[in-house]
Amino acid sequence: MSKKEELNKLEKKMAKDDSLPLQESNLVFGEGDPETDILFIGEGPGFYEDRAERPFVGRAGQLLDKLIKGNDWSRENIYITNILKRRPPNNRDPLPEEIEAYKPYLKLQIRIINPKIIVPLGRFAMNYFLPDAKISRDQGKAFWLKDKLIFPIYHPAAGLRNSSVLDSTWESFEKLKKVVEKYDELVEEREIKRKETEGNKETEKKEQSLF
Repeated sequence: MSKKEELNKLEKKMAKDDSLPLQESNLVFGEGDPETDILFIGEGPGFYEDRAERPFVGRAGQLLDKLIKGNDWSRENIYITNILKRRPPNNRDPLPEEIEAYKPYLKLQIRIINPKIIVPLGRFAMNYFLPDAKISRDQGKAFWLKDKLIFPIYHPAAGLRNSSVLDSTWESFEKLKKVVEKYDELVEEREIKRKETEGNKETEKKEQSLF
């Protein structure tokens, strides 16, 4: 079964799962290239996403498109999804129990796509992977988590509200492009560090920033 077929199967399973919260909203599963190396993950759909049943199609999505194109990429060669697959009422923050409910499906989605780099957009998506991270401090940095590079960036909506955040977001996308280009080199560096710290379990547990 291809990745596309596996994702389609997972989406159908989610659509039938009435135990998931936020049933009053439409399912926004995700879209893009299942064979991508780069997976973008936001916190949840908004008003326009709920209506279109597609991720990031409102004003924040339009900015994300510009940021992606600025790196000479397109929606067609990356993948975009959210932690929550349905819109919370009035675009409120996701609740812990909602995140927990959708977690098994997100884990399967990530496992199927199997990207090299995961880009959480905003603090809720970032804290899913890096619970102790702070968005203002850690966005624009790369962290190893098991065999994935996690590269958190401000949510595009934050850039629409604050010009300095927008500047930082553009800078972070420039860094992200370099991380993608240097990925193989970063893997080699990590393997060297692993051998140097072999047996040191405390060191292995730390999520080490590369920049």
